[in-house]
Amino acid sequence: MPINFHDEHNENSYNSRNADKGWKETIKSLTKGTVINKAADIGCGGGIYTKALSDMGIPYVIGVDFSVPMLRGANQNLAKYDGGISFKKGDAYKTGQPDACFDLVLERALIHHLDDLHACLKEAYRILNENGMLIIQDRTASDCFLEGNKNHIRGYIFELFPRLKNIELNRRHSSRKVKKHLEIAGFKDVKAIKFWETRKKYRSKTDLLKDIAFRKGRSILFELTDAELQQLVSYIDRKLSDEEAVTEKDRWTVWKAVK
Repeated sequence: MPINFHDEHNENSYNSRNADKGWKETIKSLTKGTVINKAADIGCGGGIYTKALSDMGIPYVIGVDFSVPMLRGANQNLAKYDGGISFKKGDAYKTGQPDACFDLVLERALIHHLDDLHACLKEAYRILNENGMLIIQDRTASDCFLEGNKNHIRGYIFELFPRLKNIELNRRHSSRKVKKHLEIAGFKDVKAIKFWETRKKYRSKTDLLKDIAFRKGRSILFELTDAELQQLVSYIDRKLSDEEAVTEKDRWTVWKAVK
């Protein structure tokens, strides 16, 4: 069954890593020349990318999420962080934020969880300042179904359980569809890029397998039974050699649009 973001057991599923340096460099490149004093991370989960935006030098960043357990995990994880960060309860359709108050809105790994893409984009448009920027990062079906290898671990999931492809096909938006709805919502200068993000660097294969066994940061794993999850752990264990470290990467599509 799909992940329940409101389940307290999942409180720490999305707050136990840091955004990769390459991600920050990509966002800096996309926002080059744009003055950003205030940013919103919509669907912030555990606050990983809320913190990343703050680390990039943005003076004030607010993370918005509809899950109380996720927000609690984010607050606990960043309790000692010194940057200008706050977290608020809200959702992608009703963020609870004022009109025209952000220079940048980030929606990372969000839109595939939504039924109404248009409503989400209209809300982002509403809370952005004039000439403010929206950055959406998500996977298309083609991003998901790349062959599995020692870096692209996600590919092994669909290799072992091809039935999960139908779930992905039903929830993933094509790049053309996202562009179309951005323009319908009123955005201009829409462009899309492909981007390989280092998800996490593991000290050993064992550390990776532990994350998978606990369904850390991968909502698709909640579609597997406990028995199937153990099959996947064993399958990936056989696929990977016992090298000291594993660098896991995912391919994403990133859309940039301007209000």
